[in-house]
Amino acid sequence: MNEKMFCFQCQETAKGTGCTLKGVCGKEATTSAMMDMLLFSVRGLCIATSMLREKEIEIPEEVDRFVIDALFTTITNANFDEQTIQHKAEKGFRLRDSMIKEATKHGVKVPGFDETMYSGKSDDFYKKSVDVGVLREEREDIRSLKELIMYGLKGISAYLDHALNLGFKSRESCAFIQNTIAAITVKDLDMTQLIMLVLETGSYGFKSMELLDEANTKTFGYPEASYVNIGTMKRHAILVSGHDLKDLEMLLEQTKGIGIDVYTHGEMLPANAYPLFKKYPHLVGNYGNAWWRQKEEFEKFNGPILMTTNCIVPPPPKANYVKRMFTTNSAGYPGCKHIEADEKGWKDFSDLIRLAYICEPPEPIDEGTVTIGFAHHQIIKLGDEVLKAIKSGKIRKFVVMAGCDGRMKDREYYTEFAKAVPDDVVILTAGCAKYRYNKLNLGMIGDIPKVLDAGQCNDTYSLIMTALWLKQKLGADDINDLPVVFNIAWYEQKAVIVLLALLSLGIKNIHIGPTLPAFLSPNVRKVLVEKFNLGTINKVDDDIKEMLA
Repeated sequence: MNEKMFCFQCQETAKGTGCTLKGVCGKEATTSAMMDMLLFSVRGLCIATSMLREKEIEIPEEVDRFVIDALFTTITNANFDEQTIQHKAEKGFRLRDSMIKEATKHGVKVPGFDETMYSGKSDDFYKKSVDVGVLREEREDIRSLKELIMYGLKGISAYLDHALNLGFKSRESCAFIQNTIAAITVKDLDMTQLIMLVLETGSYGFKSMELLDEANTKTFGYPEASYVNIGTMKRHAILVSGHDLKDLEMLLEQTKGIGIDVYTHGEMLPANAYPLFKKYPHLVGNYGNAWWRQKEEFEKFNGPILMTTNCIVPPPPKANYVKRMFTTNSAGYPGCKHIEADEKGWKDFSDLIRLAYICEPPEPIDEGTVTIGFAHHQIIKLGDEVLKAIKSGKIRKFVVMAGCDGRMKDREYYTEFAKAVPDDVVILTAGCAKYRYNKLNLGMIGDIPKVLDAGQCNDTYSLIMTALWLKQKLGADDINDLPVVFNIAWYEQKAVIVLLALLSLGIKNIHIGPTLPAFLSPNVRKVLVEKFNLGTINKVDDDIKEMLA
């Protein structure tokens, strides 16, 4: 066997089955091994904390934060820094041992599994990783459901991490994550039990998106319908990518009135709709498109780039911009300076600022504006107009086209689908999937744009709240009776938790694409298709007829 690794957590996994030599994402086999060891340490730690929680013994906040960070670190395209991941695994084993010691002190016996008993040193990690990765579970259907749950927990952790950075925490969600990891590690759960746990994971996914929505809106205000400049100015500039709004705020504070512009990129675009960010005149717009085009766009930007989360595309060997890239939070890349927060959560971005002064202004790659800011608060403000358009027949249906973008050619489907949507259908979007069509001139229905952009992937919460509002206003008995259909593009684990959240709410007839996840075994796919009518995409014309019938 020539397999050096096994990973099938993202949509672009090799041959649609799994990456075995190197990740399509750019992850090296040795980095994958360290991620397997990090997750191995997390499983041992969670077994210990779940035992302590059974006895109502409080878990230190450091442990909750570590588990969230560890899961976020292993999400697709977040961290490629093998040494950093190894250090996190070492910390995970130290925390595990301290929790086992705490359990012993309280007379709690932690069960003896490999995850709780392993005592190897870091020199042994590569050898050990062969036994602790995804394929450790030999039963295909059980492995499929356990990984589906695990990827959902990674998505939850990403959203909880952003909320934590704004001072909002859910101890209930932290307990659920750790208890669930312990359960799928030590308990012999059957398919029925695991499917119930999948849906419970989705329920907590919805709660995590709700918490983050509260954190964002209480901190930055309610998003407003806004036009965002996608052209360029002629001053020195810094580009901010990823999802963490707190990082953007700190950078804007440190660059006030010093002659440096700040641009958002990728999933940071929705920040331009929040009232607090509008008070910074040097936040001048959005540069570029979805994450996968960053190789050419980062080169042309010329100035420093701050990666606050995923999605990082490994730079080509001769790329000049790698010297201008900085990472923070759970993100990391070899050779890029990582910026840590101090004990109060503050980050010093002076290195980016100094670099910006000696870099050329960004080269223009777009011009004009895009429209954003249609989170549920803004749509409800348009409530009377929306309801009138529905009742008059001007709006026949809403298509939720949320989720992720990606590199594969078959994702052109989403552009063609958006172009083919009839004049009486509104597209509701969130996440970077919108970059497939948000610069097209798709027109208006009265005063309502045909594309209503709610924001980041986590702002799919707003689209769900919009659907629930429509259910109330239209007097529907069931959310599936609404004139709303779901055509979701997925790529990584935050899209997985969005899907699970939709399933937990009983939403059916969801189409996901461009392909079904490789981690869904044939039997698990069959259950999801039969129980939830989960489907994938076909030809645009056929899907338009089916979804909009």
